[in-house]
Amino acid sequence: MRLRKKSSLRVVEHAALTDVGRQREGNEDSMLDDSPLFVVADGMGGAQAGEVASGVAVETMASMRPDDDETAEEDLAEAVREANRRIHTKAQDDRELAGMGTTITAAWVHDGRVAIGHVGDSRAYRWREGELAQLTDDHSLVAELERHGKLTAAEARVHPQRSMILRALGIEAEVEVDTYGFIGEPGDVFLLCSDGLSGVVHDQVIEEVLKTAGPLDEAAAELIELANLSGGPDNITAVLFRLDT
Repeated sequence: MRLRKKSSLRVVEHAALTDVGRQREGNEDSMLDDSPLFVVADGMGGAQAGEVASGVAVETMASMRPDDDETAEEDLAEAVREANRRIHTKAQDDRELAGMGTTITAAWVHDGRVAIGHVGDSRAYRWREGELAQLTDDHSLVAELERHGKLTAAEARVHPQRSMILRALGIEAEVEVDTYGFIGEPGDVFLLCSDGLSGVVHDQVIEEVLKTAGPLDEAAAELIELANLSGGPDNITAVLFRLDT
């Protein structure tokens, strides 16, 4: 269903930060902070293949701009599918990159609407009037088990297979892309992040940071610090933007 309401809301503040974490030698996350387009991609693969995959994804997304506000979700989805094709072809052509892949969560803002394209277990959140809401579904084994009532949220957070991804860019020649469309409200803050943040910092803590933090660059830094204080087991990326008139 398309959202047709027009608004004077726009991105008035944005910030992005990425960190290697405390247990990885390199950073395979990539991000784009190019208002009104924002992207987080979390790469996977041997050697530096994950870094290559997430880089290709972000580079592909950086070249897209929806032609029409009413088709923004589909335009995002097509850009994600194009990124998938490029990563898959690159992996097929180079044996050292075989098996590489990446998650992606991308947001495009126009006239107070936020369109989101999503594959994998990176996440999009919205903070509104003191409450945090997860906007995207994780494409992971534990998330699927949790959705079917076979795991509790607490069990999912410590499950030994919590890093198993069921959908990612680059693995197959074609990929299914989840899309979402939201009408913004003044003061809304959106957060795109890799699971290096959401996997170790509870939603309630993220909510409190966004409630009490000042500028968004300070919020991003605090979120990164909290993930590292929780062990920093993975690369950590946070991209935030605020809407207002």
